Parts: sequence; C-alpha cells; structure tokens
Amino acid sequence: MNTLLDDYSVAVDVGGTFTDIVLCNLATNEQRVHKTPSTPDDPSTGFLTGLREVLAANSVAPSQVKHVFHGTTIATNAILENKGSPVGLVVSDGFKFVLEIGRHGTPRLVNPNSWVKPDRPVRPRDIAEVPERVDFDGEILVPLDKAAVRAAARKFQAGKITSIAVSFLHSYANPDHEKRAREIILKEFPNAQVSISSEVLAVFREYERTMTTVLNAYVMPRVSNYIANLESSLRAGAVDSSFSIMKSNGGMIGADIAVRQPVHTALSGPAAGVMATLQIAGNTGVADSISFDMGGTSTDVSLLREGRPTTNLAGRLGDWPIQLPMLDIVTIGCGGGSIANVSPYGSLTVGPASAGAVPGPVCYAKGGAAPTVTDANLVLGRINTKIAGGTLPLDAAAAARSIQEKIAAPLDLDLDAAAAGILSIANNNMVGAIRNVSVERGHDPREFALVANGGAGPMHAIDVAKLLGINKVVAPLHPGIASAYGLLVAELKNDYARTSLQTPPDYEPAGMERVYAAMEGEGRVWLHEEGVPQDLHVFSRWADLRYAHQGSEVTVAFGASPVSGESIDRVIEEFHTRHQQLYGFALDQPVEIVTLRVAASGDVGSVDMPRLPDGLDTPEKAIASQRQVFFDEAGGFVPCNIYVRDRLAPGSSIDGPAVLEGMDSTVLINPGWTGRIDDYGNCIMQPS
Repeated sequence: MNTLLDDYSVAVDVGGTFTDIVLCNLATNEQRVHKTPSTPDDPSTGFLTGLREVLAANSVAPSQVKHVFHGTTIATNAILENKGSPVGLVVSDGFKFVLEIGRHGTPRLVNPNSWVKPDRPVRPRDIAEVPERVDFDGEILVPLDKAAVRAAARKFQAGKITSIAVSFLHSYANPDHEKRAREIILKEFPNAQVSISSEVLAVFREYERTMTTVLNAYVMPRVSNYIANLESSLRAGAVDSSFSIMKSNGGMIGADIAVRQPVHTALSGPAAGVMATLQIAGNTGVADSISFDMGGTSTDVSLLREGRPTTNLAGRLGDWPIQLPMLDIVTIGCGGGSIANVSPYGSLTVGPASAGAVPGPVCYAKGGAAPTVTDANLVLGRINTKIAGGTLPLDAAAAARSIQEKIAAPLDLDLDAAAAGILSIANNNMVGAIRNVSVERGHDPREFALVANGGAGPMHAIDVAKLLGINKVVAPLHPGIASAYGLLVAELKNDYARTSLQTPPDYEPAGMERVYAAMEGEGRVWLHEEGVPQDLHVFSRWADLRYAHQGSEVTVAFGASPVSGESIDRVIEEFHTRHQQLYGFALDQPVEIVTLRVAASGDVGSVDMPRLPDGLDTPEKAIASQRQVFFDEAGGFVPCNIYVRDRLAPGSSIDGPAVLEGMDSTVLINPGWTGRIDDYGNCIMQPS
C-alpha cells in the first residue's frame, strides 16, 4: 500500500468495545481497516495504540499522515455518567433558578407520580446574579454591573471552580454584555475557561440556552485535556497533521473549535456512522434508508430521506435538552455486549447494562461472568469461535455455561431456547428504536432499506427487517468500521443560528437578509481559517417557523438569497406542507418566523468507497467451511456454508441460509433470503 511519496488520512472512531481505524492513501484511495480493543479508563490509549498498529502493519511512516479525523464520546460519557467538572454560572439578575424551574412536565415513559427531578449540573449556590438587562430587540435597558461580575469571578476562583458559563437574558439579540463579562472574568481569573451562550446557542428560550451553555462548560475541561493530550502525543510520535473532530450535525470541525464548544460533539461517533450510511446507500441506488448501527455497547438508528439525513433541533442527552443542530439519532443500550438477566419477576431482559470492552462478554475470557448477546450468538453458531480477523478467540463452552446457569435454568428452558430468547428480546428492543425514528416521525419503515453497520448489525439485520416489514437490507464490506469510514466521508461543517422574530404581516426581508449575511460572514471566516478555498464554500439557509401562539417550531429550508417577499411566501408554504407531514394537519393561521439558521460547509477532499479489485472468486470457491447455525424460521439448527467475504467477486449471489465472515463483522443471510455482492462489496439482501 505504501510508497514514500504518498500522503495518508487516518480516521479513528473510539467505541465502547472496539476502537476502529481506517487508513486511506490519498493518491490511490486504497484503504486499510484495523480494530483494537478500546480502553475505557483512558480512550486515548486505544486511539494511539490503534494508530501505531495500523501504520506499522502498512509500512506507513508517521510523517506521511496529513489528516487525522476522530469520532469521540468523551463529552457524551461525561454528561451521561455525571463526570463533568464543577461549573459556575453567571446570569441576569432575577434568573438564579432558571435551571431549577426548567420546563413544566415530565419525561416520556416515566411514572409522573414517582418521577424525581434530577439534580442540575450546576448547584444554585454556584450561580451568581449580576444586574444587566437587554430587551428582545437588543436594546440595552440596564448597563452591565462590572463590579458584580468581578465579584462572581473572585467567588468562583476562591471555590476552585475553573469552568464558568455566562447566560444573560436576550443575549442572542445583543451579545455585548456576555462578551464583556467574559473579558472581566478572565482578567480576574486567568485560569478559568468561560462559555458564553451567545456563542454556544444564540437563540431564545433561556432554559434550553442556559442548559446547553452549562453543559458546554461542564465538559470543556475534560474534552480540552483529552484533545490536548492526543495532539501532544501525535506530535511526539512524529504525526504532524491536521486534527479534526466529528460534530453531532455530521460535519467536521477543527480540534481548536471542539475545545471551545465541546457540547457540539455530543453525538460525534453515531453521527459518523450516519454519514457512512449516506454514501453506502447512494452507491447501492437507495434514496430512502435507515441507518442501523449495532456495536458492542449500543445501537444507533437514524432515518435518511431522499439521500439526506434528518436533523433534530430538540435533542436531548440524558436528562437534558441540547437544542443544537444534531442528526436525528436514537440510541438505545442494546449491543453485542448487552447483558441478559432474569428479573425478580421471572422475565428475561436484555440491556441496557453492557459488559463493554472490560471485562467483555463471557466468551472473551477476560473475566466476564454475565451472559450477553454475543454469547447467545456464539452458542447458536451465528459467529465463529475466532473473530476480529482471527485475533480474538472465543470460548463457546464458557458462554454456554453462563447462559445455562443464569438464564436457561431459572426460566426452565433448554440452552438453545434461552439463547434464542436473548436474541429475540434484543431484536425487538432495536425495532422499537427504529419505530421511534420512522413511524413516530410520520414515515413507513417498509418504504426504506435497512443499512446494517456495526460489528453486530449484519447478524441481526434481517431478523429486525422482518419484524418491520422491510424487504431490502444492505451490509457494507466493512460494517464494523462504518463510523470510522464516515469520518473520511464527512465535509467540514458548522452551524450558525440567530433568533430574529418576524410576525405577520410585518415581515422584514431586508432585516432578515442582514442576519443571514452576518451569519454567512462568520461561516466564511471560519472556512477560510480551516483552509477551505473560497470556491468550495457552500452555504445553506434555514428557518424555524410556527403558527402564531404555538410553543414549538418546524425547521424548513429557506432557499435563494436575497430574502424577498416571494421567498418568504415560499418558505411559509413549505412550512404548511411540513407541518401536515409531521402532525397530520395544517392550519389557516398566521405564521411567525422565529429563528434564522445558516449551515456553512466545505468539501476538502472527502473519500469515495473503493470498488472491489479484479480477480476475486465465485461463491463456490469462497466457501471456507460449513457449520450448524440456529434460525428461528428453520425451527432450529441447519447446515450453513461459511463464506470468506473478502474473496467474493462482484455479482456473486448467495442463497440463505448462509454466513459471510469478514475481519470486522459477520453477515447472516436467513433462510428464504438471497444476498448479492455489488461492485463495492456491499451485500444487498432481499427475500428470494
């Protein structure tokens, strides 16, 4: 693969069980994939180990690496596990308890009589009020009390609170007070890290804006230390490259921005998997698809409509709202490492607890004692006794003993029925997640293809598809490293938003154009700093609209510039159509334009999926062995041909039941289904 003249990109995705790496030759587009166990105590260890291993295996010198792309769950885990840093918050006078009050109502699927409001990430005693006031038009009504800001900074310094958030009322309309407050805090407390809401989320609704800014401050020290350590380790290892991080919106940003706005990386890893699905589906001629990414710890699902991912501005992470542009991804605690239990009431449950990378499933022989989904797949013959290219041997006898003792005996089932039950419950859990992004969003999953990513996705994909009535399943050549590949596919992308309320009939096209132009100017500066040539700058305009007196908005594309009365009429008509699709009705009522948005992006050379080389084998020549595999529709174990997936030539057609084994995943073709290999190595499976 290597010549001393070639440059390379490396993509590294750190998952809960494995760290996945893709090495891409920028001159030839030749790609190599690699997996190494994740290191949950310090994810950077797995990152650097995997990088060294893939470079050594392909005789690539560190100095040849020009770009490093990374998907990380550091911010996500810090929020979900309540392991962020202590935060101090500065708010407008009278708004000390904005986080405690929050929003009226309880989360979905909880008992309102027993639900207890979770502790906020910042304590009321760590919130400082300062006199200042700006109205919703940006006019300063009360000047900023600089002495009060200084006093707050000294208080936080005395309490050793180094991460500080600033969120003033209506700062989205005029950020001057927040910027001045940051200057004062840093002058008094130079070691502090300060997040201001007008830069993190410049929109109205003070609870959501303040919470998002607090969460940004909550994870900033941990993320900045992690990224700084990685960058110094890369330099120490002679890797002098650019370093970019995946955002929740499916775009890449430089590490320097990720350090300042780490909350934007909350869905970094899952977003990369969706971007991979986007290209995989396009290569197979599929316009409407569902990304189904089942890894070792969790399953991420997302819906792609007309070749575009769907986004969500009302996202949540754990208990908290994060109203940033995020790909509409639903994540559940169901993966290969999900633990099966018998509840005190005698029912079988699977997940959300996971064995993770350490100790891992029982069959990994690393100290795990609780049976998992992977153990059930092994007992039923659905995976080999050696995985990850033969580097990880599995202990089938230990897996069988664990399922027999912990599941089969308490439920008075035989071993095979208990293992099949584990898989059945896991599959139904994942069906619920897919219904969440499809049926509950007004889409019929039967009209979509299921693209199976993740190390475990292609083993469960047909079972899940059958439960949903889906008749096309696509498994890419390397499903287990799809999220890492998605890092190479993504463009540089950043989002900008400003609340600019426009009420009918007095819309102000000129004022709206000024807001859009200002945001595009910010995006143009950012793209220039990232080294994107001006002719590759791309800007798209969006707007949040609602019927007058509604409490929530719908986001639609705004279209051409400059803003005019005709373009406003078109976007309002599009809003009516979108509202009808989402909620089943549209109203003959005035429409308000609430928030204007701009997405700035630039393609700096994202890669294409390579086609298969010539000289590969027909299915008959790619058979490695045969073994007994359990399928529900077959009523038990049936003999299956085991194919070496990397040897299958384009055009190969394989009737189920069959198993395709690759370095990073196993594909199951169920009885009654047929798999066809396309030019890219995708296995496209449909009922025979």
